Amino acid sequence: MKKQNILLLLTCVLIAVGAFFLAPKDAEFGGSDGGAEVAITEVNPDYEPWFASIYEPASGEIESLLFTLQGSIGVGIITYVLGYHKGKKYVNH
Repeated sequence: MKKQNILLLLTCVLIAVGAFFLAPKDAEFGGSDGGAEVAITEVNPDYEPWFASIYEPASGEIESLLFTLQGSIGVGIITYVLGYHKGKKYVNH
């Protein structure tokens, strides 16, 4: 490996490990939906949502699973399209 690649890899590892030590001890994991709900309630306590979800998962774990699955499918489609066009470029030459 080149010296630059090793340095880049070490930097990535330091950032990942450093995040565990630099994170606040009392921090809670929460998504942007929960933060938006809190902000809206602070601004207008009488606010009522104008629509309801089509499907409400039974637990937070299922919701996280579906969110991750959605992201994975999206990444799969994007990488397929990019790879297809990259491969098409080499076949035509």
